[in-house]
Amino acid sequence: MTYSQAEEYLLNIPKFTAKNEPEKTKAFLQELGDFSDTIPTVHVAGTNGKGSVCAYLRAGLEANGLKVGMFTSPHLVSMRERFMINEEMISEREFVNTFNYVQTMVEEMRKKDGFCAYHPTFFEFLFFMAVVWFKNKRPDVIILETGLGGRLDATNSISSPKVCVITEIGLDHCEYLGNTKEDIAYEKAGIIKPGVPVVHFSKNASFDDVIMRRAEEMGSKAFFISRENIKNLVTSDAGIDFSMQSLYDGFVEICLHTQALYQAENASVSYETLRVLSEALPGGLDRHKCLEGFRSMIWPGRMEKISERFVIDGGHNEDGINAFLESVSVDKATKRNLLYSAVSDKNVEAVARLIKDSELFSKIVLCTLDSYRAADIERLKASFAGACEVITAGGTAEGLKLLLSDKDCDMHYAVGSLYLVGEIKALYQEGT
Repeated sequence: MTYSQAEEYLLNIPKFTAKNEPEKTKAFLQELGDFSDTIPTVHVAGTNGKGSVCAYLRAGLEANGLKVGMFTSPHLVSMRERFMINEEMISEREFVNTFNYVQTMVEEMRKKDGFCAYHPTFFEFLFFMAVVWFKNKRPDVIILETGLGGRLDATNSISSPKVCVITEIGLDHCEYLGNTKEDIAYEKAGIIKPGVPVVHFSKNASFDDVIMRRAEEMGSKAFFISRENIKNLVTSDAGIDFSMQSLYDGFVEICLHTQALYQAENASVSYETLRVLSEALPGGLDRHKCLEGFRSMIWPGRMEKISERFVIDGGHNEDGINAFLESVSVDKATKRNLLYSAVSDKNVEAVARLIKDSELFSKIVLCTLDSYRAADIERLKASFAGACEVITAGGTAEGLKLLLSDKDCDMHYAVGSLYLVGEIKALYQEGT
């Protein structure tokens, strides 16, 4: 099987299978071998900032000379982005070999009682591929990001993480996780294992109470970081600088190569996580080297500067949009234009209100995504009614052309679904 054939098979999985019971996912993991038993693992859940926290953790660990495996989602352009060792993606050959091995093991699993119709979902299959690949590559540390929720997520089948991380929690994926803040926090807190410390970015007392109760039930230490720990934040063309009050190290000076103000929160959580993880690693970690790693980290699609006057961001829910708008508001531009699109299960109307109320943009271009999940253009248009000048486009390529054609604009932005971010990056890679 070729790489493209393996990719095609994986993309078609949702058509013939459904999410499995956690017991079956754990059983199949045991057949493959649980890497968390032998390789120190950090398990990351949350609504916003998961990917960025994973990236900062990897950068800090790499700066300490460690070989770091990272499994994240979603990907922007290539499915291979989900599987990383340090800054290198899995090769196409390794991807196919790992895919074939998991497929063979699925066939073997079906011979067992109660598993005759077993097949992993799309995300489960990718997670199992990561398990096999990491066991072969033997990194020093593994960073593992949940796909959706936490308690019932495939990644939660691991048994022995060294640290659990819960980033900022918001009202997202309510159709799967529950309609209240407490319900969603309960699902995220489901990754906390007995005796395993948890680090959480605190923004809401309701979420905090749920996580604290779960930590107490599990006999786990809980470390909460909030905006109160972030002091003296200064922005410049080079990035952002701030002081972070660590729970044990006092004030730490952190410099980040980004214009995204929200990354101060993610880097602070990452620093505290590395402090906790250091105690579980032979020889520990040099905190100064961790900070050097933070300084050099660039995470694609998060206030990413594509060109001198064009920035893209994957803020796809209300919290993400608020964080995006906060960063835009300090850019010193006098005229800004925006490209926006979303998937149909997002609260497009609420997001549109936030963008309109900000009054930061002179023109808004709306486009449809190349996905079966894409929000309808008429819905997008209705949501932005009453805003400044609004233009609609048939797709991302057309929308991008309309956005960038305004030469009088100081700054162009694109925000919304990570599908939009991925399509823009793919267009730039193709040179269109």
